[in-house]
Amino acid sequence: MLKIEVILGENDVMAISEALKKVGIGGLTVSKVRGRGKRPGPEIHASKGSEIFVPQFNDKFRIEAIVPDAREDEVITVIKEHGRVGKIFVSQILRAIDVATGNEGEETI
Repeated sequence: MLKIEVILGENDVMAISEALKKVGIGGLTVSKVRGRGKRPGPEIHASKGSEIFVPQFNDKFRIEAIVPDAREDEVITVIKEHGRVGKIFVSQILRAIDVATGNEGEETI
């Protein structure tokens, strides 16, 4: 199993979520987070336009999904097609346990 974590600079969450539903990936965790990347954030004009403020951190969105190893490329392709700006990180999941049923492994997803 793999954990695919996507940090999006723009709100493409719904487009990615709907596309993943169509290919049979149902479980997602979505969080609104703040962070900074290579590109500076948009300037904010304060005090009736005379003062310019560049925020240290910008709003971002994080999507996390646990998928079987065999579906990695398919999920990444969907995310790349429906996302505009962001990063994709892939990690191994060593063990997964469903608290309610006690199932382990891919049965949990």
